[in-house]
Amino acid sequence: MKLYTHPASTVARPVAFFIADAGIAVESVVVDLFAGAQYAPEFLAINPNHAVPVLVDDDLTLTESSAILKYLADKVGSPAYPTELKARARVNAAMDWFNTGFYHAFGYDVCYEQLLDHYRLADDPARAAVIARGKARAEGFLDVLNNYMLGDGRTWLCGPDISLADYLGSGIITLGDIIGCDYARWPNVRGWLARLKARPNWRATNGAIQGWAEMARGQVYVTL
Repeated sequence: MKLYTHPASTVARPVAFFIADAGIAVESVVVDLFAGAQYAPEFLAINPNHAVPVLVDDDLTLTESSAILKYLADKVGSPAYPTELKARARVNAAMDWFNTGFYHAFGYDVCYEQLLDHYRLADDPARAAVIARGKARAEGFLDVLNNYMLGDGRTWLCGPDISLADYLGSGIITLGDIIGCDYARWPNVRGWLARLKARPNWRATNGAIQGWAEMARGQVYVTL
Protein backbone atom coordinates (compact mmCIF):
# COMPACT_ATOMS: atom_id res chain seq x y z
CA MET A 1 0.00 0.00 0.00
CA LYS A 2 1.06 3.57 -0.68
CA LEU A 3 -0.07 6.67 1.23
CA TYR A 4 0.23 10.13 -0.31
CA THR A 5 0.50 12.47 2.63
CA HIS A 6 2.03 15.57 4.20
CA PRO A 7 3.35 15.68 7.78
CA ALA A 8 1.52 18.91 8.66
CA SER A 9 -1.82 18.09 7.04
CA THR A 10 -4.76 18.24 9.44
CA VAL A 11 -6.43 15.20 7.89
CA ALA A 12 -3.35 13.22 6.88
CA ARG A 13 -1.76 13.20 10.35
CA PRO A 14 -4.55 11.09 11.91
CA VAL A 15 -4.05 8.46 9.20
CA ALA A 16 -0.30 8.35 9.82
CA PHE A 17 -0.94 8.22 13.58
CA PHE A 18 -3.32 5.28 13.25
CA ILE A 19 -1.03 3.44 10.82
CA ALA A 20 1.83 3.74 13.32
CA ASP A 21 -0.29 2.58 16.26
CA ALA A 22 -1.72 -0.33 14.29
CA GLY A 23 1.67 -1.36 12.87
CA ILE A 24 0.48 -1.33 9.25
CA ALA A 25 3.08 -1.55 6.50
CA VAL A 26 2.52 1.43 4.19
CA GLU A 27 4.87 3.29 1.88
CA SER A 28 4.53 7.03 2.54
CA VAL A 29 4.94 9.51 -0.31
CA VAL A 30 5.15 13.14 0.82
CA VAL A 31 3.28 15.63 -1.36
CA ASP A 32 4.76 19.07 -0.70
CA LEU A 33 1.60 21.11 -0.18
CA PHE A 34 3.48 24.31 0.55
CA ALA A 35 5.26 24.05 -2.82
CA GLY A 36 2.00 23.32 -4.66
CA ALA A 37 2.86 19.71 -5.52
CA GLN A 38 -0.82 18.78 -5.06
CA TYR A 39 -1.54 20.66 -8.31
CA ALA A 40 1.07 18.82 -10.36
CA PRO A 41 -0.44 16.81 -13.25
CA GLU A 42 0.95 13.54 -11.92
CA PHE A 43 -0.78 14.03 -8.57
CA LEU A 44 -4.03 15.31 -10.08
CA ALA A 45 -4.15 12.03 -12.00
CA ILE A 46 -4.30 10.31 -8.60
CA ASN A 47 -6.63 12.77 -6.87
CA PRO A 48 -8.28 15.49 -8.96
CA ASN A 49 -9.39 17.12 -5.69
CA HIS A 50 -5.70 18.05 -5.19
CA ALA A 51 -5.69 16.98 -1.56
CA VAL A 52 -4.03 14.51 0.77
CA PRO A 53 -4.30 11.88 2.11
CA VAL A 54 -4.73 9.37 -0.68
CA LEU A 55 -4.33 5.63 -0.14
CA VAL A 56 -3.51 3.34 -3.05
CA ASP A 57 -3.97 -0.37 -2.43
CA ASP A 58 -3.58 -2.37 -5.64
CA ASP A 59 -6.53 -1.30 -7.83
CA LEU A 60 -8.15 0.85 -5.13
CA THR A 61 -7.44 4.57 -4.92
CA LEU A 62 -9.13 5.96 -1.84
CA THR A 63 -9.42 9.61 -0.84
CA GLU A 64 -10.85 11.25 2.32
CA SER A 65 -9.27 10.73 5.71
CA SER A 66 -12.34 9.19 7.35
CA ALA A 67 -12.79 6.63 4.57
CA ILE A 68 -9.09 5.72 4.62
CA LEU A 69 -9.11 5.22 8.39
CA LYS A 70 -12.15 2.94 8.19
CA TYR A 71 -10.72 0.93 5.30
CA LEU A 72 -7.38 0.39 7.01
CA ALA A 73 -9.01 -0.54 10.32
CA ASP A 74 -11.21 -3.09 8.60
CA LYS A 75 -8.30 -4.42 6.58
CA VAL A 76 -6.29 -5.26 9.71
CA GLY A 77 -9.21 -5.96 12.06
CA SER A 78 -8.39 -3.09 14.39
CA PRO A 79 -10.52 -2.72 17.54
CA ALA A 80 -10.35 1.03 16.96
CA TYR A 81 -13.24 0.49 14.54
CA PRO A 82 -15.46 -2.03 16.33
CA THR A 83 -17.57 -4.47 14.34
CA GLU A 84 -20.51 -4.55 16.79
CA LEU A 85 -23.25 -2.52 15.11
CA LYS A 86 -24.04 0.02 17.85
CA ALA A 87 -20.40 0.52 18.84
CA ARG A 88 -19.47 1.17 15.21
CA ALA A 89 -22.39 3.57 14.81
CA ARG A 90 -21.10 5.62 17.76
CA VAL A 91 -17.67 5.86 16.15
CA ASN A 92 -19.18 6.86 12.80
CA ALA A 93 -21.31 9.53 14.45
CA ALA A 94 -18.34 11.03 16.31
CA MET A 95 -16.23 11.06 13.14
CA ASP A 96 -19.00 12.83 11.23
CA TRP A 97 -19.38 15.32 14.10
CA PHE A 98 -15.73 16.31 13.78
CA ASN A 99 -15.70 16.32 9.99
CA THR A 100 -18.84 18.34 9.35
CA GLY A 101 -19.42 20.73 12.25
CA PHE A 102 -16.32 21.24 14.33
CA TYR A 103 -13.79 21.16 11.49
CA HIS A 104 -15.70 23.74 9.47
CA ALA A 105 -16.13 26.16 12.37
CA PHE A 106 -12.76 25.73 14.05
CA GLY A 107 -10.49 24.53 11.28
CA TYR A 108 -11.65 26.61 8.35
CA ASP A 109 -13.26 29.70 9.88
CA VAL A 110 -10.92 30.24 12.84
CA CYS A 111 -7.58 28.60 12.03
CA TYR A 112 -7.20 28.58 8.25
CA GLU A 113 -8.55 32.12 7.91
CA GLN A 114 -5.62 33.23 10.07
CA LEU A 115 -2.92 30.80 8.94
CA LEU A 116 -3.27 30.06 5.23
CA ASP A 117 -3.11 32.86 2.67
CA HIS A 118 -5.14 31.01 0.04
CA TYR A 119 -8.06 30.64 2.51
CA ARG A 120 -8.08 34.23 3.69
CA LEU A 121 -10.78 36.58 2.50
CA ALA A 122 -9.31 39.72 0.94
CA ASP A 123 -11.85 41.98 2.64
CA ASP A 124 -10.67 42.54 6.24
CA PRO A 125 -14.11 43.24 7.80
CA ALA A 126 -15.56 40.14 6.12
CA ARG A 127 -12.59 38.07 7.28
CA ALA A 128 -13.00 39.30 10.86
CA ALA A 129 -16.69 38.42 10.72
CA VAL A 130 -15.95 34.88 9.52
CA ILE A 131 -13.40 34.37 12.30
CA ALA A 132 -15.81 35.73 14.92
CA ARG A 133 -18.60 33.48 13.68
CA GLY A 134 -16.28 30.48 13.63
CA LYS A 135 -15.05 31.24 17.15
CA ALA A 136 -18.59 31.37 18.54
CA ARG A 137 -19.60 28.14 16.81
CA ALA A 138 -16.36 26.35 17.73
CA GLU A 139 -16.77 27.27 21.39
CA GLY A 140 -20.25 25.75 21.30
CA PHE A 141 -18.87 22.57 19.76
CA LEU A 142 -16.14 22.44 22.40
CA ASP A 143 -18.79 22.68 25.11
CA VAL A 144 -20.44 19.59 23.61
CA LEU A 145 -17.12 17.78 23.29
CA ASN A 146 -16.16 18.61 26.87
CA ASN A 147 -19.47 18.14 28.66
CA TYR A 148 -21.10 15.30 26.75
CA MET A 149 -18.69 13.41 24.48
CA LEU A 150 -15.90 13.46 27.08
CA GLY A 151 -18.03 14.00 30.19
CA ASP A 152 -18.58 11.63 33.11
CA GLY A 153 -14.90 10.72 33.31
CA ARG A 154 -14.66 9.27 29.81
CA THR A 155 -11.11 8.51 28.72
CA TRP A 156 -11.87 8.26 25.00
CA LEU A 157 -14.72 9.43 22.81
CA CYS A 158 -16.56 6.20 22.10
CA GLY A 159 -15.71 3.83 24.92
CA PRO A 160 -12.88 2.68 27.19
CA ASP A 161 -10.41 2.33 24.31
CA ILE A 162 -9.15 4.67 21.61
CA SER A 163 -11.19 4.64 18.40
CA LEU A 164 -10.95 6.08 14.91
CA ALA A 165 -12.94 9.08 16.16
CA ASP A 166 -10.12 9.94 18.55
CA TYR A 167 -7.56 9.66 15.77
CA LEU A 168 -9.55 11.84 13.40
CA GLY A 169 -10.34 14.42 16.08
CA SER A 170 -6.69 14.64 17.09
CA GLY A 171 -5.70 16.20 13.79
CA ILE A 172 -8.33 18.92 13.98
CA ILE A 173 -8.06 19.83 17.66
CA THR A 174 -4.27 20.29 17.42
CA LEU A 175 -4.69 23.12 14.92
CA GLY A 176 -5.27 25.07 18.12
CA ASP A 177 -1.61 24.56 19.06
CA ILE A 178 -0.63 26.88 16.22
CA ILE A 179 -2.90 29.78 17.18
CA GLY A 180 -2.31 29.41 20.93
CA CYS A 181 -5.39 27.57 22.22
CA ASP A 182 -4.82 26.09 25.68
CA TYR A 183 -8.40 24.73 26.09
CA ALA A 184 -8.39 25.80 29.74
CA ARG A 185 -12.17 26.34 29.59
CA TRP A 186 -12.60 22.71 28.58
CA PRO A 187 -10.67 20.52 31.04
CA ASN A 188 -12.01 17.24 29.66
CA VAL A 189 -10.86 18.21 26.17
CA ARG A 190 -7.51 19.22 27.59
CA GLY A 191 -7.10 15.88 29.35
CA TRP A 192 -8.12 13.97 26.21
CA LEU A 193 -5.58 15.88 24.16
CA ALA A 194 -2.88 15.15 26.74
CA ARG A 195 -3.68 11.43 26.52
CA LEU A 196 -3.38 11.52 22.75
CA LYS A 197 -0.03 13.32 22.95
CA ALA A 198 1.24 10.79 25.49
CA ARG A 199 0.88 7.88 23.08
CA PRO A 200 4.22 6.47 21.86
CA ASN A 201 3.65 7.28 18.18
CA TRP A 202 2.36 10.82 18.67
CA ARG A 203 5.60 12.72 18.17
CA ALA A 204 6.71 10.69 15.16
CA THR A 205 3.44 11.33 13.34
CA ASN A 206 2.46 14.77 14.65
CA GLY A 207 5.78 16.50 15.24
CA ALA A 208 5.28 18.77 12.23
CA ILE A 209 2.34 20.52 13.85
CA GLN A 210 4.52 21.37 16.84
CA GLY A 211 7.13 22.76 14.48
CA TRP A 212 4.47 24.90 12.81
CA ALA A 213 3.37 26.13 16.24
CA GLU A 214 6.95 27.11 17.05
CA MET A 215 7.21 29.11 13.83
CA ALA A 216 3.94 30.89 14.63
CA ARG A 217 5.00 31.79 18.16
CA GLY A 218 4.94 35.52 18.86
CA GLN A 219 2.19 36.32 16.36
CA VAL A 220 -1.19 37.50 17.59
CA TYR A 221 -4.18 35.33 16.71
CA VAL A 222 -7.83 35.17 17.62
CA THR A 223 -7.88 32.13 19.89
CA LEU A 224 -10.30 30.12 22.00
